[in-house]
Parts: sequence; C-alpha cells; structure tokens
Amino acid sequence: MTMRKKLSLVSKLVSAFQSAGRKVLLALFLFIFFSQVSTQEGQNFDFTRYGVRIEPDRRLIVVMASLEFAGLETKLTPQGEAFRKSLREEISVNSELKQRMQIFLTQYKRRHSDKTPEQISAAFVSLAYTLSPVPELQDPERTVDLPADLLEVLDFAPLVREFYRRSGIQKKIEDYYKLYQNEGDKMRSSTATMVRDLLEYLHTRPQITYLEKIRVETKDEKSKRTLQKTEMRERERRFFVVPDILAPAGTINFRNIGDDYYVVVPPGTNLSLSDARLGFLRFVLDPLVLQNSKDIFGFREQIRQLLEERRKINPDVSLDPILAVARSAVIAVDVKQKEFSKIQSATLQARRKIDAAKTDDEKRNIVAELNKLKTELADESALLLSEAYEKGAVLAFHFAEQLKGIEESGFDIASAFRDMILSINFAREKQRLTEFAEAIKRATQKKEARKIQVELSPREKALAEKLLQAEEMIKKKEFEKADEFLANLMQEYPGDPRIFYARGRVASLYAEIAFDENLRDERLGKAAANYRNAILQATPDTDPVLIQRAHVALARILEFNDQIEAALREYQEAIKLGNVDEQAYREALSAIERLKQKP
Repeated sequence: MTMRKKLSLVSKLVSAFQSAGRKVLLALFLFIFFSQVSTQEGQNFDFTRYGVRIEPDRRLIVVMASLEFAGLETKLTPQGEAFRKSLREEISVNSELKQRMQIFLTQYKRRHSDKTPEQISAAFVSLAYTLSPVPELQDPERTVDLPADLLEVLDFAPLVREFYRRSGIQKKIEDYYKLYQNEGDKMRSSTATMVRDLLEYLHTRPQITYLEKIRVETKDEKSKRTLQKTEMRERERRFFVVPDILAPAGTINFRNIGDDYYVVVPPGTNLSLSDARLGFLRFVLDPLVLQNSKDIFGFREQIRQLLEERRKINPDVSLDPILAVARSAVIAVDVKQKEFSKIQSATLQARRKIDAAKTDDEKRNIVAELNKLKTELADESALLLSEAYEKGAVLAFHFAEQLKGIEESGFDIASAFRDMILSINFAREKQRLTEFAEAIKRATQKKEARKIQVELSPREKALAEKLLQAEEMIKKKEFEKADEFLANLMQEYPGDPRIFYARGRVASLYAEIAFDENLRDERLGKAAANYRNAILQATPDTDPVLIQRAHVALARILEFNDQIEAALREYQEAIKLGNVDEQAYREALSAIERLKQKP
C-alpha cells in the first residue's frame, strides 16, 4: 500500500467515525494496522524487480575489523559499540602485526591531519570494494585510473590479508555475516519505503539490465583467418544496501563500482529518511544521464562556465559536465520529492478539516494556513537547492523546475529527460541565486529561529551559562583564570567543541600580549591545537558559525607561521560552509585572494 493510498484511507476512516470515543478506537486501529502493513511490506517487497539487494559484504567486515585493531577510534551506534567489545574479546592479533597496522594508520592520519576518523575510514571502505572476495582478498590491478585516496591505502591490503589469516576472524566470519544480515533485515521496511516513494514520484523503474556491444574474435576454419564481429551482451545493474555494524554513527558511504552501486549504512538507519536516497537516485538516474551524454556534451562550455564561477569559491567543484548534470538531477529529485510528499499530506489533512468546518471563515483560514505552509516548504527547497548549487550542482534549480511537469502529468521521467536537458536556459541558471535570494533569506531566518527556539536541557543550559562566565573573564583579559576555568569545564563536558574553541580564543588573545617570542609561539601552538580539536570534535548538531570561525582562526595562525598551503586549506574549508558568519566568510575569501598572489 502506497503512502498516498494510506493517507486517503485515513481520511475516509476518520470521516466515517464522528464520536470522540470512536476516534480513539480508530486511532488505535490505525496504529496497529499500519504498523503491520509497514512490516509486511518490508518483508514482501520484491527488491529484485528494482535491482536492489540488502547484503553485508565479508570484505568490508574484515577491513573494518582490521581498522579496530589498527587503532581507528570512531563513534559507533549502540549496536556497533557492543559488537566492537565482542570483536576485541573474540579476535586475537599478535603484537607485531598490530604494530605494523598501527604504524600504517598513524602515518596516514599524519598526512591527513585535517580529516576526522569518520572521513579517514571512508578511504578504507573504498579499499574493501576493490579487493577480491574472501579468503583471497587480492589487490586490484594497479593503474593510474584508481582514485588518489584509494592508491594511498592500497598498501594496507597485505596487512588485511595477514589479519584475516592470523587473527582467527576467518573462523568467525560466517557468524559475523549472519549478525550483519540480521541488521540488514531490520532495514527492509525503510528500504522498501525509500524505493517505492522515489520511483512513484518519478513514475519510473530503474534500468536493471542493459545491452553492451562486445567485439569478439573467431577463427574461420576454412581460411584460417581471424575474424572480428560484434555481439550484444546483457549486463546486470545492481544497487546494494550494505549494513555495516562498525560504520561510524550517522555516516553513510556511497560507492559506484562499474555496474554495481553500494550504500554502506550503520545499524538502525532509516533509509527513507537518510542520504541513502541520494545513492539510490544515482542508480536510477545515471543511465538517463549517460543516454543523453551527447546532448550534455553539446552544452559542455556553458556548463563549464557555471562551474568555473563556483570554483572561485569552492576549488573542490568538479568541471565534469556529466557529473554536474547527474548531481543536479539527483539533488533536485531528492528535494522536490520531499516537498511534494509533505504538501500531499498537508492537503489531505486540510481537506478533512474543511469538510468538518462550520463557517466560511474557518474554511478560508484553513486554506490560508495550507498556502502559508506551501510557501515555507518552497522556501526550504530553495535553500537546499542553493546549497547544492554552490557545491557544483549548478543545474539543480532547472531540474527542480522541470520536475513540476512530472508531478502534474504523471509522465515517466525517462521519457522526459532529454527535453529537460534541451530546455536549459543558461542565462537564467547564472542568476538562480539572485532569483531565489528572498526565498533563501526567509528559509535561512526560519532555520535560525528554530535553532533558538529549541529548548536546552538543564545540562546544556549549565554549559551555556559557564561559557558566558568564561567570556566575561576573557573580556577582562584574565586569560590564565579563563583557561583554568575552561580546563576544569572540559572535565565535565569532555570533547565539547565549544570549549575547545573558547580555549583557542583564550590562548590566541594571550599570545597577542606576549613580549617573548618563544612564549608567543607556545601560546599560538596551544591555540591552533584547540581550534583544530573544535573542528574535529564537531557533530552535525554543532553550530556551523563556530566551525567556520575555528577554520578561519586556525588559518590565521598557520598563515602567521608561513604554512601557506595549510592555511589555504583551512580558509577553503571555511568557505565551503557558505556565508554562515559574514565576517569570517569575507575574511576567508579575501585571504585566499591575498595568498594566491604571493610568489
């Protein structure tokens, strides 16, 4: 049963039950009914029709387990923490092998000191998917085509093989595989919801096979000559949902290897509400993009111009036109499908309220509330599209606009995709951020207001008050007293990025009044360490303003020490966050221009 049908059924049933007592019974019935339907749908949903599989990967289990003994500490889910504990009890690694794995990881961390443990683990996920199946776990062929981040960790593969042979994990691998599969089974319902919601919105089905022309050689028995001919071979495309108990909490990794797409998710993930949607949309939309690659290449110069503008702010933006189109289409569908679903739900509720309303004024107020909600949802979509636009999805607004036609007509996106490409107005695409400036501004203000309205827990309130006390000490230039106060506060709130940032400010300001150069450098070093910790300890809930200010403050110190490349990286990271703090953002922009002009 689709969500649309569920909502329609709810509306009809509620209308049928008028008394308060019956509504209570109805609510209980609906809760039980839809819980059962959702579970049954997950179990009975035929994933193979859509090229979807939910399978653990033994290679990934081995690689991630080896990282545990190499010393990579990531924040795991409760299920992950329990498995981590049992893994360390059941698996034994000799000290010599463990030391070699630790040395490799330490050296990698040193080369990537700006990366979090979660970001570091992503490179090893790539490694796992290039190895041959267990027990061999052989390296891929080394070529220049392999990504740079993979080449860096490829030498860890021999250690993975040795770990597999000598640690005893090979005896436990099938038990672990079943444990991982159990976690995968729990994801069936949300995976079914994700697949169904997105495909219903696009009125399409994924292309799960395609024909490829293959040149083959045959020998003519009579003439003894070698003949060449072309054969058509069918290839299968697959989308794997890979449960990974040792995946960092809240982290989803997506990999595309040939015809196979992998989305690696930690236990307990609701795929229908996660970034796994983006991976599945790539699986669905990539064939449409490639089928229209000739038309896209016809616009490559115009697309490149849009991308060059973004690269002035974010150097990491790729100039690949195919990638730009794919990313733009994916983010547009993700954003607009969510908006469409919310509007559908709100409209059904509004209709029910109108049916129950007694006066015209009540009905008009209901319609006004619905229209207000639609405007707010459109503003939120504009903000999300603008953020993607700045990261290189420069046609996101165009595809979002084109999707309205799909919503209204019910046409399969596959039949309309070429027209979407050919109808791009590049003069308009250059002005999209200006065109939606007011909507983006409204959505940003509402987002900030929601943050302020979130009620703090007593513990959070206590920390906020103590940070204000520290700020008063800083204003009075009582730097030693403030640092001691914050150091004690860190014992109570270990790892809080706000305290690290505050200690960085104290040390930085204290360095400014130091007469002795050695003392000044010591304080600056302490400030840099605290700013870096503030960045590394940040979570998705951390205020982006604090993160941006930390990047800029750290960059200033690096620039002062003539570490220009490192300073540039920090300024660029600050810019990637967007204009969340105007002063820090502008300082980062001007600093990059200044440093690039240096000989």
